[in-house]
Amino acid sequence: MDNEGWQRLVGQVVVVDTSSPFVYLGTLARVEDHFIVLQNVDAHDRHEGPSTKEQYVMDTKRFGIKANRKEVAVRKSVVVSVSRLDDVIVY
Repeated sequence: MDNEGWQRLVGQVVVVDTSSPFVYLGTLARVEDHFIVLQNVDAHDRHEGPSTKEQYVMDTKRFGIKANRKEVAVRKSVVVSVSRLDDVIVY
């Protein structure tokens, strides 16, 4: 996705899945050439805790983001997918 493609998500609460063990949930603040910058972020290591990534994301949608970072820059090259938290379907 080019920088223009990201613009529709700026200001939205998003779920950023990466090729690393981390998933990020927070507000997309801005898009740079090589990074996306999130604010009020829950940076969650998928290897910590018993729940799957999907269960963790659904629980976050149910109960809200528990931010553990004020701001995080995520390298675009490690982003596997991004979606609005509002678009997550809880089952």
